[in-house]
Amino acid sequence: MVQYNPKDWFAFIFRFHKSDTFRQLLPLIIAIALYAAGVAYMEVHVLKLSENNHLKNLPVMHGILSFVISMLLVFRTNTAYDRWWEGRKLWGALVNNSRNLALKLAALVPASHNKDREFLKKIIPAYAFALKHHLMNKKLETELFDDHPELYDSIDKSKHIPNQVAALLTKKIYGLHKEGIINGFELYTLNAELQSFTDICGACERIKNTPIPFSYSIFLKKFIFIYVMTLPLGYVFSLGYYAVPVVAFIFYVLASLELIAEEIEDPFGGDANDLPMERMAQNIHKHVFEIFE
Repeated sequence: MVQYNPKDWFAFIFRFHKSDTFRQLLPLIIAIALYAAGVAYMEVHVLKLSENNHLKNLPVMHGILSFVISMLLVFRTNTAYDRWWEGRKLWGALVNNSRNLALKLAALVPASHNKDREFLKKIIPAYAFALKHHLMNKKLETELFDDHPELYDSIDKSKHIPNQVAALLTKKIYGLHKEGIINGFELYTLNAELQSFTDICGACERIKNTPIPFSYSIFLKKFIFIYVMTLPLGYVFSLGYYAVPVVAFIFYVLASLELIAEEIEDPFGGDANDLPMERMAQNIHKHVFEIFE
C-alpha cells in the first residue's frame, strides 16, 4: 500500500507513481488522441461538414450520456471502495483479536509452562501470515514455524491452510483445558477470539471470490469505449483540432475511474493500493511476542 501525506497537494500533482493510472493508460491515450486528430483532419480539410448547422447540435447527445455514465462510474467506484474498506475492517479485527487472545493466554498460562507459551506465541501470528498467503494464493513459508518444524510438516499444503493453523491453536487451548491449566469459564472467554479467526477468513474469502458481476463490468467498459470513440464526431464540428486534447482528457478521466475500481475491488492482491497485509501481519507478530515476553 502506498504511504503518503494527504495534505501535500503539490506532490500529488507533479509526481507520477508507478501505480498512477496515467502510466498505464498512456498508450491508449496516445491512440485516442491520434484517432481524434484523424477525425479532425478529415473534417477540417476534407469533408467540412461543420458548415451544416444541424451537425453542431451533436454534442447535446454526449451531454445527456455524460450524466448516465457518471452515475454508473459513481456506483462502480463506491462499490469497489466498500469492498476495500470492508477488507480493511476485517484485518483490523484480526489484529485486535490476535492481541486480545494473546493477552488472555499470557495471563492464563503460567510462566512455568514455557513450552506451551512459546507455542502460543508462535501460532497466533502464524494464522495472520497463513491467511495473507492464502488470500494471495502463495505458498506457506516455513519460517512461520521455525521453532516447531513438526507443525509445518503436519500441515497439508493442498488443503485450507488457515483452517489447519486455527485447528492447531484450538487443539492446544483445549488441551490446556484438559490439563487443568484453563478452567471452563476461562475457556468460554477465549472462544470468541478463536471463532473470530474463522469468521474473518470466511468474510475475506467472500470478498475475494465474489467479484463485480461480469455483465455489469463488461457493459461499463463497452459504454466508455463507445462514448469516447464517438466524442470526436460530436465535438470536432465546433472545436476542430481542439477536440483532440479534450477527447484524450475525457478518456483519461473515465478510464482511470474504471481502473481504480478494478484495482481496489480485490484488496488482497499485491497492487500498490491493496491492503498492507504483510505489514499488519508483522505488527501482529511483534505485538504478540511483546505480550508473551
